[in-house]
Amino acid sequence: MKTLILVRHAKSDWPENTEDFDRPLAEKGLDDAVKMSKFLKDSEIKIQKFISSPAVRALNTCKIFNQTYEIDIQEEQKLYNPTESNFEKVIYGLEDNVESVAMFSHNNGISNFANSMSDDIFMFPTCGVAGFQIDTDSWSDFENAKKKLIFFYEPKKI
Repeated sequence: MKTLILVRHAKSDWPENTEDFDRPLAEKGLDDAVKMSKFLKDSEIKIQKFISSPAVRALNTCKIFNQTYEIDIQEEQKLYNPTESNFEKVIYGLEDNVESVAMFSHNNGISNFANSMSDDIFMFPTCGVAGFQIDTDSWSDFENAKKKLIFFYEPKKI
């Protein structure tokens, strides 16, 4: 059994003359990321690996979570402006000794990918987190494995 956790980056700012890729987190985003990471840890959500879009707002969200978890962070370009197949390509690259992974990415891709695994309709708010149980021992079997939503958290509801 594997656990896949999807995290949409926290609320960002868009200062004048800033490219999309370089957008920083807003003050609310910083606060939400701290709150959500502590909530997950306090809820005993185990995560072995973080994989993040290299975009500033996603990577900084991941780094804030890592202040709580203190685990390896891998940057992955495929998670910036992702399609469903981008997420799958990253998943297929995981080693099987990784039991739980959190991916930090962007909308609309992250919502579309979550919706492809669940009958629930998702629209991730900023810093929203969804966890899925993947019924497999190998990430290479992800496509055909049974997937079950085990939690969905929004910053304003925790």
